[in-house]
Amino acid sequence: MFQTLPALAPGDSACCGRCGATLRRGRKDSLTRSLACAVGALALYVVALQLPFMDVRAVGHEYRATLFTGPSMLDQRGMWEISIVVLVTLVLMPAVQLFLLLSVLLGLRRENPSRWLPLLFGYVERIRPWSMIEVFLLGSFVAYTRLQAIAEVQVGPALLALGGVMLCLIGADAVLDHEAVWAELEAHGLLHFREPPQTDRLIGCDCCRLVLYAPSGWPCPRCGRKLRHRKRQSLIRSWALLFAAMALYVPANLYPIITVIRFGQGEPSTIWQGVVELVDAQMLPLALLVFLASLTVPLMKLAGMTWMLLATSNGDRRWLLARTRLFRLIDAVGRWSMIDVFMLTVLVALVHMGFVATVLPGPGAVAFAAVVVLTMLGAASFDPRLMWDASQARHDLSAVPTQGTAPLENAA
Repeated sequence: MFQTLPALAPGDSACCGRCGATLRRGRKDSLTRSLACAVGALALYVVALQLPFMDVRAVGHEYRATLFTGPSMLDQRGMWEISIVVLVTLVLMPAVQLFLLLSVLLGLRRENPSRWLPLLFGYVERIRPWSMIEVFLLGSFVAYTRLQAIAEVQVGPALLALGGVMLCLIGADAVLDHEAVWAELEAHGLLHFREPPQTDRLIGCDCCRLVLYAPSGWPCPRCGRKLRHRKRQSLIRSWALLFAAMALYVPANLYPIITVIRFGQGEPSTIWQGVVELVDAQMLPLALLVFLASLTVPLMKLAGMTWMLLATSNGDRRWLLARTRLFRLIDAVGRWSMIDVFMLTVLVALVHMGFVATVLPGPGAVAFAAVVVLTMLGAASFDPRLMWDASQARHDLSAVPTQGTAPLENAA
C-alpha cells in the first residue's frame, strides 16, 4: 500500500493504515547514539573472541572453552555442517554486521565519505537475522543448567562480554533511524540517481524500502540493487525450501540429537526425550523453553508457511491481515529454534572427560539445524505482497497521528 509519511518528531511513530505495521519511528540524534552502541559492541566482541566463555571442573581437571572450541570439536566428530552453521551465525555474521554499521556511521563523519557507503548500508538489514548472539546466550544458559548435574561450572568473561554485545546491538538497532542514514548519504552526494524511463507504476526496493516510479530491473538510486515489482519465483522457491524442511523435520525428531555418557553408561536422546529429562529433573521452565523453541516453533513455521503458500497460490482473499501478521511472526521467531544447536555446541565443547563424562552429537542435530536454516530461507524467499495482490479491494489511507506536516519520503 502506497503511503506518504509526514515528518516525525522524536518519539513519534507512523504506522501502516492497512495492517498496522510500524513504518518509521522518530529518533533523537540517531546516528551518534547508534555509533556509540556499535563502538561498545565492537570492543566487547573482541574480548569475547579471545577469552573463555565457560569453565568446567571435575575429577581434579579443568576444562575451558572459547567460542571456537565447540565448532572445532564438532568438526572433529564429523559434524562439520553444524560447525559451519555455528561459526557463521555466532562469529562471522556479528562481525560483518558490526563492520558494516561502523563503516557507514564512521564514514559519514569524514569530510569525503566513501562512495561505497550506500552499498554497505544496504546489507545491514539483511545481515541482522543471521547474527544470533542472543540465541547463543539462551542456548548457553540451557547448557549451563544441564552441566551443573555433571560438574562444577563457572561462567567465563567471554559470556559476560557477549551479553554486553547483545545489549549494545539491541540498543544500536533501537535508536538507528534508517531513513535518517539514507538522508545523510544523500546530503553527502553519495546517491547517484539515474532518471528512469517514463512509467506510471510504483515499485518498492526490497533492500532500502525506497518507493518510486521506475520499471522492473532498474537500479535503485539509494542502494544500487535491481528493483523488482515482486520477488522473482517467490512461490516456487518458498515451496521448494518448505518441502526440503518438511522432509528433514522427521529425522530431526526421530534421530538422537545428543548422547551423554557418564561412567561408561548412557543412551542417545532425541529432542522430545531431552524435554522429558528436563521435566524429570524438575526444570520445568527450561523444559517449556526447549519444547517451544525446538518443537513448537519449527512445527508452527512449517504449518504457517504451508497455509500462506496454499492461500496465495489459490488467490484466497480471506484472512489477509491475519496471514500478514503470521508471516511477521514466522520471520521473527524462526532463528530462536537454534537454541538446541547452540546448547549442543557448548556441551560438546566442555564435556570430554573420557570415562567420567562425554557428550556426543547425534545425526538428528544436523537435520534439525538444516530445518532451521531452510525455514528461515523459505520465509525470506516468500513475498508477502503476493497475498495482497489477490485482493482487489481498495483501502482508504487512515490518518496517522504524528507531529509535523512536511512530507519526508514515501514508503510502502
